[in-house]
Amino acid sequence: MKPLVLTVDRWNPDPSAIKQAACVLVDGGLVAFPTETVYGLGANALLGEAVAKIFAAKGRPADNPLIVHVASPEDVNKIAFVDERARRLMELFWPGPLTLVLVAKEDVPSITRAGLSTVAVRMPSHPVALALIEEARCPVAAPSANRSGRPSPTNAQAVMDDLNGAVDVVIDAGPTDVGVESTVVDATGPDLVLLRPGGLPVEKLIAVEDVVLPQGEEIKRRSPGTRHRHYAPSVPLVLWEKDDRTWGKFLSRNVAVGYVGIRKPPIAVAVEVRFESIDGYARGLFSALRYLEKRHVDIIVADWPEEKGLGLALRDRLHRASAMEEGDLPLP
Repeated sequence: MKPLVLTVDRWNPDPSAIKQAACVLVDGGLVAFPTETVYGLGANALLGEAVAKIFAAKGRPADNPLIVHVASPEDVNKIAFVDERARRLMELFWPGPLTLVLVAKEDVPSITRAGLSTVAVRMPSHPVALALIEEARCPVAAPSANRSGRPSPTNAQAVMDDLNGAVDVVIDAGPTDVGVESTVVDATGPDLVLLRPGGLPVEKLIAVEDVVLPQGEEIKRRSPGTRHRHYAPSVPLVLWEKDDRTWGKFLSRNVAVGYVGIRKPPIAVAVEVRFESIDGYARGLFSALRYLEKRHVDIIVADWPEEKGLGLALRDRLHRASAMEEGDLPLP
């Protein structure tokens, strides 16, 4: 059955539409909604049966924990233990694209936590997301609203392309602002551990708190979106780094090449999507990947950005999307 699509103004969402979607969440249904990062597939985080529908709709591995979205920092106390450091990070960066991994309270179902003792929590800044969570009066578990492994959706049409028939309601408030998922940090130990770079540049975190990289697989398990292939289009994706050798393999071959990035490609390509800034690249990457695959290219080449600012998040997403050996490329 096709979902109910509710089109709302992002800055002034219709209260009746928000209430209608919130009632679906309260009753254990699935609602796709916009955040400032990507569109999320939401369910009542405290209803295990509802959360199970997320995993089924996405085809998501059961060992991949979910991010629980709240409407205020105070709401976190209902689902997790919050110390002074975590509280300070909330004051500095919430609402916004920062997810904190905290020690979970018993009320959080095991399926929401993927069986871990921790829970990932954030407060989004998108007005529609906040209005929905406030109206539902429950924490909302919400990974990206796409089939597992696919590019994340940054508009409602991408949600429909992947999940039409698997979600009850889609709230359409236009394209998202950031375009990549939230930054995830583990705040349960003595060190603040960066589990996933994202929409909050790491430099902003480092300016207020020491941040270390994860050591060992166990701590990496605490973050969503880090242990399985993600973000991949339906055609192979390769990375264009500092030199032009990547392009040599396409010369004199009957290959339709699609390109996404900031720099101008050194050869003629079949279709290209170029951005003027790193912010634009981050905002438009996933929609560009979906656009290029619909243009039936054989290969997508992606510009490999510098390792700073949002470039760090882009490198993470592109690396996961391009997880293949060169010998696997369908070159004639």
